Amino acid sequence: MPDRFDSPAALAAALAALGCVAADAEAALLWARAASTDELADLVARRGEGVPLEVLLGYADFGGVRVAVTPGVFVPRPRSELLARVAVDAARARPRPVVADVCCGSGALAAVVASTLSQARVVASDVEPAAVACAAANGAAYGFEVVAGDLCAGLPDDLRGQVDVLVANVPHVPTAELPLMPRDTRSHEPALAHDGGDDGLAVLRRLAEQAAAWLAPEGVLLVEVADRQVPAATSSLFERGFAVAPEHDREERTTVLVGRAQRSSASTSASAPER
Repeated sequence: MPDRFDSPAALAAALAALGCVAADAEAALLWARAASTDELADLVARRGEGVPLEVLLGYADFGGVRVAVTPGVFVPRPRSELLARVAVDAARARPRPVVADVCCGSGALAAVVASTLSQARVVASDVEPAAVACAAANGAAYGFEVVAGDLCAGLPDDLRGQVDVLVANVPHVPTAELPLMPRDTRSHEPALAHDGGDDGLAVLRRLAEQAAAWLAPEGVLLVEVADRQVPAATSSLFERGFAVAPEHDREERTTVLVGRAQRSSASTSASAPER
């Protein structure tokens, strides 16, 4: 393989040979990113090692915003744009919404909400130091707060009982399936960002046990799960006091579960998952 590329077409051919599915699109982005032929050759070599495209570019376009992405941080996926849209819609219904994005990674969800709703107070949290640092850079750009902590543990105490939207792209890959994930993901993203325990729902259950203490009376808990996890996840949330409604993105094959704390016996029971 050549270490110099004299055109985007030659670059695309090299990327295709490395197994990149969207070689033409990646070539255009890397061609624009590189300031010299030496830098371009280095980018291609690192891509061949499995470094995610977004890390090489230093950013990801997500939900209408461009967020910084740094090495060792979960890369935001298009499938999570449904979670961002549902969060914005839920927050928009409040005059001055308070939104908490836990397991925030780069802070992409928080960035979408903060950039869309200028009146919102948005706080993002993660336990991974690399994620906290990356999210802080995005928080400075888009106007949201960033704290360190496991799930809700790091949130400012004044948010207890005040959060209108608690949103989380929780790790939801079953531990046994982690070795089946793409090489780029396994090698360059923290396992903690994906590992959901034996059935993929361990972190979701921990979050559900914490959430009620942080949610405002009409607040909602929003979590992303794979379609096949919807029945078990719905049951887990219901067992922890939430009425649940699903929002689906059939194209991306993902689901957002909208949980509302049942605060009286008259509350609606969890809806049956769609099949």
